[in-house]
Amino acid sequence: MPTRTSLSLPEDVKERLQVLDEGGDSLSDEECVKEKLRLLQEFLLADTQDQLKILEDKLKSSELSTEVYTSEVKDVLKKALGVVKEDEGMKNRHSNGFSENGSHKDEGEQGGAMDTQEDGDAIKSPSAPKGRGGRRSKADSEPKKSPASTRVTRNSGKQPTILSMFSRVPKRKSDELNGEATNGEAEVKPEEDITEEIHEEKRLKTEDEKPDTENTTNDKIKPVSAAKTPPPKCPDCRQYLDDSDLKFFQGDPDDALDEPEMLTDERLSLFDANEDGFESYEDLPQHKITNFSVYDKRGHLCPFDSGLIEKNVELYFSCSVKPIYDDNPCMDGGVPAKKLGPINAWWITGFDGGEKALIGFTTAFADYILMDPSEEYSPIFALMQEKIYMSKIVVEFLQKNQDATYEDLLNKIETTVPPAGLNFNRFTEDTLLRHAQFVVEQMESYDEAGDSDEQPIIVTPCMRDLIKLAGVTLGKSRQLYWRAARRQAIRHPTKIEKDSKGPTKATTTKLVYLIFDTFFSDQIDQNNKDGGVKRHRCGVCEVCQAPDCGKCSACKDMIKFGGSGRSKQACQKRRCPNLAVKEAEDDENMEEEEVLPVKETKKMSQAKKKKQTKNKITWVGEPIKTDGRKEYYMKVCVENEIVEVGDCVSVSPADPSHPLYLARITALWEDGEKMFHAHWFCRGTDTVLGESSDPLELFLVDECEDMQLSFVQGKVNVLYKAPSENWFMEGGMDDDIKVIEDDGKSFFYQLLYDGDCARFESPPKVIPSEDHKYKFCASCVRNKERDVQEVPSVCEPLEDEESDSKVFYGLATLKGEQYRVGDSVYLPPEAFNFGVKAASPVKRSHRKDDVDEDLYPEYYRKSSDYIKGSNLDAPQPFRIGRIKEIYCNRRCDGKPDRTEIKLRVYKLYRPENTYKGPKGAYHSDINQLYWSDEEVTVNMAEVLGRCQVEYAEDLVESIQDYSSRGPDRFYFLEAYNARTKSFEDPPNHARSAVHKGKGKGKGKGKGKGKAASQESQDQVPQETTVPKLRTLDVFSGCGGLSEGFHQAGISETNWAIEMWDPAAQAFRLNNPGTTVFTEDCNVLLKLVMSGEKTNSLGQKLPQKGDVEMLCGGPPCQGFSGMNRFNSRTYSKFKNSLVVSYLSYCDYYRPKFFLLENVRNFVSFKRSMVLKLTLRCLVRMGYQCTFGVLQAGQYGVAQTRRRAIILAAAPGEKLPRFPEPLHVFAPRACSLSVVVDEKRYVSNVTRGNGGIYRTITVRDTMSDLPEIRNGAAALEISYNGEPQSWFQRHIRGSQYQPILRDHICKDMSALVAARMRHIPLAPGSDWRDLPNIEVRLRDGTMTKKLRYTHSDKKNGRSGTGALRGVCSCAEGKPCDPADRQFNTLIPWCLPHTGNRHNHWAGLYGRLEWDGFFSTTVTNPEPMGKQGRVLHPEQHRVVSVRECARSQGFPDTYRFFGNVLDKHRQVGNAVPPPLSKAIGLEIKKCVQGKMKENATEPVKQEKMEVCN
Repeated sequence: MPTRTSLSLPEDVKERLQVLDEGGDSLSDEECVKEKLRLLQEFLLADTQDQLKILEDKLKSSELSTEVYTSEVKDVLKKALGVVKEDEGMKNRHSNGFSENGSHKDEGEQGGAMDTQEDGDAIKSPSAPKGRGGRRSKADSEPKKSPASTRVTRNSGKQPTILSMFSRVPKRKSDELNGEATNGEAEVKPEEDITEEIHEEKRLKTEDEKPDTENTTNDKIKPVSAAKTPPPKCPDCRQYLDDSDLKFFQGDPDDALDEPEMLTDERLSLFDANEDGFESYEDLPQHKITNFSVYDKRGHLCPFDSGLIEKNVELYFSCSVKPIYDDNPCMDGGVPAKKLGPINAWWITGFDGGEKALIGFTTAFADYILMDPSEEYSPIFALMQEKIYMSKIVVEFLQKNQDATYEDLLNKIETTVPPAGLNFNRFTEDTLLRHAQFVVEQMESYDEAGDSDEQPIIVTPCMRDLIKLAGVTLGKSRQLYWRAARRQAIRHPTKIEKDSKGPTKATTTKLVYLIFDTFFSDQIDQNNKDGGVKRHRCGVCEVCQAPDCGKCSACKDMIKFGGSGRSKQACQKRRCPNLAVKEAEDDENMEEEEVLPVKETKKMSQAKKKKQTKNKITWVGEPIKTDGRKEYYMKVCVENEIVEVGDCVSVSPADPSHPLYLARITALWEDGEKMFHAHWFCRGTDTVLGESSDPLELFLVDECEDMQLSFVQGKVNVLYKAPSENWFMEGGMDDDIKVIEDDGKSFFYQLLYDGDCARFESPPKVIPSEDHKYKFCASCVRNKERDVQEVPSVCEPLEDEESDSKVFYGLATLKGEQYRVGDSVYLPPEAFNFGVKAASPVKRSHRKDDVDEDLYPEYYRKSSDYIKGSNLDAPQPFRIGRIKEIYCNRRCDGKPDRTEIKLRVYKLYRPENTYKGPKGAYHSDINQLYWSDEEVTVNMAEVLGRCQVEYAEDLVESIQDYSSRGPDRFYFLEAYNARTKSFEDPPNHARSAVHKGKGKGKGKGKGKGKAASQESQDQVPQETTVPKLRTLDVFSGCGGLSEGFHQAGISETNWAIEMWDPAAQAFRLNNPGTTVFTEDCNVLLKLVMSGEKTNSLGQKLPQKGDVEMLCGGPPCQGFSGMNRFNSRTYSKFKNSLVVSYLSYCDYYRPKFFLLENVRNFVSFKRSMVLKLTLRCLVRMGYQCTFGVLQAGQYGVAQTRRRAIILAAAPGEKLPRFPEPLHVFAPRACSLSVVVDEKRYVSNVTRGNGGIYRTITVRDTMSDLPEIRNGAAALEISYNGEPQSWFQRHIRGSQYQPILRDHICKDMSALVAARMRHIPLAPGSDWRDLPNIEVRLRDGTMTKKLRYTHSDKKNGRSGTGALRGVCSCAEGKPCDPADRQFNTLIPWCLPHTGNRHNHWAGLYGRLEWDGFFSTTVTNPEPMGKQGRVLHPEQHRVVSVRECARSQGFPDTYRFFGNVLDKHRQVGNAVPPPLSKAIGLEIKKCVQGKMKENATEPVKQEKMEVCN
């Protein structure tokens, strides 16, 4: 035994310490440690005092937080006192198997160590009586055979499935057990032997542990580079020998019987004395047991469901045995029994009519059904019950909610109250992760019994996230025993039942139905011809390696089993789960950053390879015009067919497999050769519609070329299908998908197609002048116009400002926009610089080099400096300048060089460009500038657009009113002098000529003096007021989309449809005038289509012609996973809400239509969902386009990419996508979309630029008062003024003293402790957690995470410590015994971190200068968006903070509990994004109104530039 030194402490000190240990003074941890230090200061040994001094220094230098310091001091004192508490430790040991300080110490068993036996050798008893009927238990003397040979377990390598729980008949041991009675002697171990083993165990443990304890003490002082060995484990039950939770079996009562003896006790007999009854009984006898404990042969209490039985570890149990008919769990009337077993199998038979599963053991002699555990065993058994109940919740939840996210599942689990009588009071995320392997195995079994074309639940988004996070091993082979059980019809009060409800069948108009139906049946036929897509296997999991079962329908069809071999389906028992999950993952991860071999978007004409076909060509009639060498004709005869200008012809491609090219002839001429000018049509297959298009529909494109007539194949008919007069009222009436009959030579077109942006628009009306009829090509005209616009030009030379080297002008034109001297322009950030460096935060590495690796063992994973949600890479907003001069340099001949037009501009400073830096920007208005007299020369070609910059004093309205009239409006109050770093009054020339001497718009300037009355005519004309469009918002949620449209002043939402009641209630709160239908949109459409005027509640339904705008975001459940359609996912798609929504559009025929969805909507099913949606709109006659927008570019501090489909009725203008307003992190702004290997971009020209700076988390929420985890007060006071432009804007103009919904979720005690330990530095997340024990708010203690395996990938730490937490780190299969729980560092994260980018961002804090990840429906630190912790407070973000990250005004109301409100916010479209789209729709309406105005609107005189 190691020698010991003892501290001699006075009695009063000992007593006081005892009081403190028992928590008698109700002091906090910190106070308790301080008090102990004070008491023990003078008694501590020198080296202990040294350690404490080092810790104190670290605390002072802020190397340690107070919590970590407290924890470390506690450890040091514990070790110092551990010596004192020897004696008390021994007293305790017999009662609970562990000493107070949690480690087993031993005092030498009064005579030194006992003789030890070999581990494998158990003590054998003299031959015990044999079991009746010749049954014998497995003897220890027998050498261990393979699992199958001696032990029949009901779950080889796999735990029982949840579905077997729901059958009525309790399962009995299978027949083969009787046949496999084992030979050898039954082993009954005397009680003393167990006790001896226990003492022996303790002695070994203490010796193992002692040096380890010393090691750790030294580690705190100086890092040891020697490799550290993992703590010892019990070779049988695999529990750590130094674990404070390891408990020993306390021994049996004196009257306990051995198993064979107990089984013959008459108290248990169901028969008379006639023993034959027992002999002839086919199965094993069944009894119930209560007050049971399960232990290994060393006496360690251990779980029986962690794979030990499957690995042939011998587990025994002691209990009180009761007859099968006795339901009372008390011990009265029971037979005490000792060391029953070993257990051959454990099983679950179902639920007992309540919420508890019936669990049983099988030994060689009998089956036992478990009732209540012993007091000491109940914590272990509670976990087993928890796990079974947990899997029941998950299976039932996911059956009904296959599209639920991981966060939704957590919400379900955290709000489920465990049934009474089970030994746990709440479920947490930790519970779910702890039991994830078991839960997923239940899912696999459940899927296995499903139909082959059902989507397996295991590929749902929620299960995939759980599998990744918890590191679940898929595809463990499942024994047929369980499969058979799963097949039975499950009839039970708590049965799991397939949910037949689901969404109602989609209500569709005939046209929409036909498009989807026809397309799909063609596709299926095609796939069948191609023999379908061959599925591969992962080949690694046990399922892949198992043989075909020979019993399922797929096997019966296989030739080897005597079938026809036609179906070519894989064995249903061998569906590879890894493959299914991987396919689903691949589909979801189709990010558009994919680097694909993208087809160059060359003009088609360049790509068309043609072949000459005709030789016989003669002109008809005389040339009608001669132009140089060219003689123009109107007609030509090609192979006996007369073709004239304006006719359409086909041209043969060089590749015969390619369809004919089609073109309109716009000119015919002879120029040495017989030529024609071809204006090409484009087939639907060459557009984004691809294979979904109508084979007879063509599209006009702006592509044309000159060609020889010998290429013409023949004449074709191309009809223009104009929209009918009564188009708006014809919705839902189209019965035929065909537009014209297919005679092989007839085609039709209705739209012009822009191939770069995928825009389908009504063809512009062009009428050629009489004298150009013979050679008029609309494509040439439009292309020429475009080219002219791209090149800057100048007009109005200023004679009085001539100079020798320059010519000055009064006007320049670029891209259709005119610029005069005195106008303000946007320029790229590189156009000029400022004296002060840019305001972007300094790029600094957030990594610290001198981290204590033992305290922060996961910190090494932070190798990258990139921080999610950081604005470090965000570009600067555009520079703004005011034009002083427009000029060209003179060439040698004295003429101006107009190829290079120059602008001389005054630089305007933004607040962040002055010495104030970012802080100045944070407090200033986003559109505030400072004048400066600094000048710079730029090229006209660099100009990005124009804006309006006014001196605030000259405004005739308040700054607020001026700014609210649209973007591109800036103001300044002062000038900035960079040299003196001072602000001054602006010079006179800074005031724009138009407004000099006008009103007093200073500051919030309400002063509208006399000037207001004589508002000058030359001010920007008041925009035309637009009548608001009557809008129907389908799937409206709480109303984000409508709110933005209202802010844009384009719509009035008269009707909204929202099935989820809390969101519908929220919509009503904010839009009291709207009729909100809380029902299924399919039901409503059916009612309207059948002529009903009201619904069942008497609400008036919108009728045909009522709806002018339709907007909504249909959920994409059921078909968003997987890469291709198959018959199941397609039927789900045909029945999906997307199809219903398109039918709404077809029926109501609104003027404008908007579909909003997740970014991947455009990629689902290889973009087939997108193609079919556009195909429907085109067939209805709509102009349409699609694009992806980033909400962060429109004024929220959040990355949220959304796919938007816009459509406009014939006669309206198709809106463009709004240009970005704010700069944003480039990583989040990849917005192009690849469809069929071609990359499409939206019409946005400014790319990632923006006119304003980015909005940060600080802008969004720094003014909100501090709250705590779980804060629930619905209304509180703001406690302060708004700090930033965003805050002033979001609080609204009316005085609003009450702050609503600043409430946050109450996280469990363990999660709260983790949040408390995440540092405040930017980029902090779970990898910064210390590995310490802490006391939780519920009084329990966490454990330290143990590193027990070497990590092949990451090696060892600098101090030689191991880094793996599971055997998989060494490349072996996962071992369930390695799982750890209740640790500050969640075990599952280091477990699977190597495969998942180290789980960067989980438990991450937001960064004040960064932005939110996509606002989720349920903020969870380990959810998909783990960065949900407040930058400074120890809690997740509140509902109001999330609402602000979405851009909802503070006055906006939400409804329901905290989770309902989070879901409403997370599902919404950010109002600033929909406002930006709304303003574009407004422009289109205004444009049309201008065109239709009968009297010509007074317009500025357009100078025509020469």
